[in-house]
Amino acid sequence: MPLYRYKALNSRGETLDGQMEAATSGEVVVRLQEQGHIPVEAKLASEAGGDSAWRTLFKSKPFAGARLVQFTQQLATLLAAGQPLDRALTILLELPEDERARRTISDIRDAVRGGSALSTALERQHGTFGRLYVNMVRAGEAGGSLHETLQRLAEYLERSRAMQGRVINALIYPAILLAMVGLSLLFLMGYVVPQFATMYESLDAELPFFSRIVVGLGLFVHDWWWVLVAIPALLLWWFDRKRRDPAFRARFDEWLLRQRFAGPLVARMETARLARTLGTLLRNGVPLLTALGIGRNVMGNQTLAADVEAAAEEVKGGVGLSAALGRGKRFPRLALQMIQVGEESGALDSMLLKTADTFETETGAAMDRMLAALVPVVTMLLAGIVGVVIIAVLSPIYDLTNAIG
Repeated sequence: MPLYRYKALNSRGETLDGQMEAATSGEVVVRLQEQGHIPVEAKLASEAGGDSAWRTLFKSKPFAGARLVQFTQQLATLLAAGQPLDRALTILLELPEDERARRTISDIRDAVRGGSALSTALERQHGTFGRLYVNMVRAGEAGGSLHETLQRLAEYLERSRAMQGRVINALIYPAILLAMVGLSLLFLMGYVVPQFATMYESLDAELPFFSRIVVGLGLFVHDWWWVLVAIPALLLWWFDRKRRDPAFRARFDEWLLRQRFAGPLVARMETARLARTLGTLLRNGVPLLTALGIGRNVMGNQTLAADVEAAAEEVKGGVGLSAALGRGKRFPRLALQMIQVGEESGALDSMLLKTADTFETETGAAMDRMLAALVPVVTMLLAGIVGVVIIAVLSPIYDLTNAIG
């Protein structure tokens, strides 16, 4: 079924944003009304676009990251200890300090006490719990092993969070380094060089051609520094707006995969994410086609996600998963071979998890190598630029000294 994004008002007048699988937007409206909400908007997720990077950064959810992992682990522990589900949720209700988190748990508990399954109660929390989470819980309920499923889900979330944290941590230092380099060059060219320009002008000195170029650039930066700051900011704003356009996002993601250094890294990272998702879902009894639909939505690169969607159609027609994923020729060959071995041995879920382990390790090693190479390159580049500027502004002083001597 297609995925819809919706906005609605609850009985307290609060705005609810979430996602829901439905055949039509009308079905989304009916289901929201059945839950006692007032529908405001319902659009296909592909048409609605995503939140901007800044809104996503500062928009908090009652359960996300470490809090979601902790909630899942605690619920699994209580259920494994023999506590009834409503009793376990009552205990967890006292733990969060955040009011929104307590309200969410209270809504889930009330729905469970009213006869709803846990998966249904989670699905009604307006996008707080993703499709993967809800489907794994539903599979655990069907298999009678909810606490084991929750424990595996917590492990999956923890691994995904660790992988995401590793990527972010690997990018923080280069980003800070590049920002400091830019500010240093802006200060050097916009403040230091014009001081020398004023001095040479007072001496009425004839500057060499190269020195005149550097001094001219310094005076330009001094007078128009705000333009040099505004242009990157505007470009970031423009890209943030454009990336929510599905056509632009698809073209950009495809271009990214073709890049010599970034392409293989992105492919390995997305392969690890897909393999981890599929392996975890299959191990918990979720059908392969359902797992592929969920896996397609957790991927960040839209080109690879489209390949997964096309592969799902071929799997539906009886084609093997490895062959279907290989049609697009974008997933790493090693991953396809490992998946094929899993299909032939009847242990697809285990081989998918091993594939995820392999590519997570490769991704981490590749990022470490990239970071190790980037830092000295940027440092040498900055040192080279500073050296050229210093030579350009000081060599006339040396020439004047020699002429006077």
